[in-house]
Amino acid sequence: MRIGRLNVDPQLHEFIADEAVAQTGVEAGKFWAALESILDDLGPRNAALLAERDDLQTRIDDWHRAARAAGRPHDPEAYSAFLYDIGYLRRYDDNVTVTTANVDCEIAEVAGPQLVVPVDNARYALNAANARWGSLYDAFYGTDVLPEIDGCAPGSSYNPIRGDRVIAAGREFLDAHFALDMASHATVTRYWVQNASLCAQSGDGTFSRLLNPEQFVGYSGEVDQPSSLLLRKHGLHCELCFDPDHPVGRRDHADICDIKIESAVTAIMDFEDSVSAVDAEDKVAVYRNWLGLMRGTLQATFQRGHQTVNRSLNPDRSFTAPSGEALTLSGRALMLARNVGPHLMTDMVTLNDEPVYETMIDAMVTTLCALSDLQGNGRLNDQQIRNSPAGSVYLVKPKMHGPNEVALACDLFSRVEAAFGLVPDTIKMGIMDEERRTSLALKECLHEASRRVVFINTGFLDRTGDEIHTDMEAGPVLPKNEMKSTTWLNAYEDSNVDVGLACGIGGRAQIGKGMWTMPSEMAEMLKTKIAHPLAGGSTAWVPSPTAATLHAMHYFVVDVAARQAGLANRPPKPATDMLHIPILATDRELSPSEIQRELDNNIQGILGYLVRWVGQGVGCSTVADISGLGLMEDLATLRISSQHVANWLHHGLVSKEQVSRTMQRMANLVDQQNSGDSAYVPMAPNFDSNMAFQAASKLVFTARNEPNGYTERVLRLYRRRVKVSTDA
Repeated sequence: MRIGRLNVDPQLHEFIADEAVAQTGVEAGKFWAALESILDDLGPRNAALLAERDDLQTRIDDWHRAARAAGRPHDPEAYSAFLYDIGYLRRYDDNVTVTTANVDCEIAEVAGPQLVVPVDNARYALNAANARWGSLYDAFYGTDVLPEIDGCAPGSSYNPIRGDRVIAAGREFLDAHFALDMASHATVTRYWVQNASLCAQSGDGTFSRLLNPEQFVGYSGEVDQPSSLLLRKHGLHCELCFDPDHPVGRRDHADICDIKIESAVTAIMDFEDSVSAVDAEDKVAVYRNWLGLMRGTLQATFQRGHQTVNRSLNPDRSFTAPSGEALTLSGRALMLARNVGPHLMTDMVTLNDEPVYETMIDAMVTTLCALSDLQGNGRLNDQQIRNSPAGSVYLVKPKMHGPNEVALACDLFSRVEAAFGLVPDTIKMGIMDEERRTSLALKECLHEASRRVVFINTGFLDRTGDEIHTDMEAGPVLPKNEMKSTTWLNAYEDSNVDVGLACGIGGRAQIGKGMWTMPSEMAEMLKTKIAHPLAGGSTAWVPSPTAATLHAMHYFVVDVAARQAGLANRPPKPATDMLHIPILATDRELSPSEIQRELDNNIQGILGYLVRWVGQGVGCSTVADISGLGLMEDLATLRISSQHVANWLHHGLVSKEQVSRTMQRMANLVDQQNSGDSAYVPMAPNFDSNMAFQAASKLVFTARNEPNGYTERVLRLYRRRVKVSTDA
């Protein structure tokens, strides 16, 4: 549909006209006029910045090739000087102070887990939004956190032995974080409220109060027989739920039927790495779900066994404070939207019949959808709900390379605010610190976004993919597992914290850590992911609501604000530590079996992911690895795997023929792993016609030449072919 110089896909035009602008006071015509102006003014600037990336990459390739030809070992100091000489880096010594205002407490004050979920799946999006409160009992019972020994296996029906162990673990949690002055919670048979204090009595008559009385912040029901008690530590709430008629409460000597804890304090509704949205039809589904989240209207219906389940957003939660005043807490995670990166173009809107940058459409549409929240029009049944009581829209910007691109994003947000008559800086920015140029210039990036930034988040997978691609000519890289202990990665993670704290991000924005990618390995996560808050991260990514509940336990242990205060004066590591390239030592030679094992692992992961992305339009899923362990895969994991294969191909560790043979062999394995999926289309033996297999081949053999090593161009091409053939 032609609108001025724009040509708009009818599906997107209809969504804006009939759904998105409703109740906002925005006229559809003015929306399109503003978008045309933004695309016309900022599109060329975006194109110039992408061209600058390509030019810098060419210079870096030439520098590495010359160094290898001369037999010079890699020198981080010399490399750093070169990057300054070509303008990849700039000298920036000014002090930076983050001044972001009107930030909701979930970001500014409370440390806790952050869920990332593909917003094209309404059920998953609702699960993430509702993961603000999680059952500790369910998390213990349904995962490997409790060992399945001595009759403690879950089984097909309720196992009372395991149930008793869950209850005991719950009491251990209470004793660890909400200790009583005279007894253990394990011995308490009755709780009540008296004189604005929590009281407890043990079976032997011992009377107890909280060791820290200020931890008691509310209750529901009657003071002498509450239906719940609300406790708080480090800003996170814990709710003791009582019900003597509940199957669990009947077995409990204090009638406790569950312990709920604040879990996913924030959630990123993802338009990007976990979403397979290749055209207007797909993108409207993404926008529609985001609109439903902002208005409180999103619902999902699905079958669970023989039951039909209807899911919607959780309402707010009501308690009585110790003073007797009403206390309301949000029932939902604070939601952010992650738009696509600045490198992607789309034809769902064209300007002068040319594709445009999708991130600019994202910014306009996601903010338009969020107007319902800003205007207080979000409702759930008869209850008014707000995502951001502070009156902000939270947009996460990925794939930005350095301060100039951050500055462009800020200007884009300013233009969007002007289009909708919003107060300047209403739109807040999450900066994904996942590209090396951003990592090395993070301070200057924060300067550009000092009035908007609400999070800086590291992403090991994308950051590693960028590392491999940027330094492709430096030499063959290490096996993937070895990269986690390299100098550059540790420096990168520490620098994100150090720079953020030095710029005053504490109390205004989140410092984030990366994803746990093994959804079934919760015992291991509980053991190791405490490293994230200990490292100064006020949030870290988790793959599921259950993982959020278990990871939340770490934030009850670690006072992140105090931890950050202790790290504030840590001497920063030299920036050149991030320029230690993860290449094989010149005197190290991998054995043929080591090389084949790494190649098998990479190719199996690529194929296992692409059969769903290309074949089924699933952008994020748990994919069985080569040993059968389920790993959460998205475009970031695909980027590192494809770049790793490309690097070894380029440097002769593997041959094209070896890769091709491996792809066919791994395709057979992936077919076997997916044999139980009725919607699955096997790759073997029709390799030449299977779109997923062809996409994987194209991706692997062209990865070295893909700008910045991104994967979307190839994936979108083949996914659209699948959609056309299916429609035909």
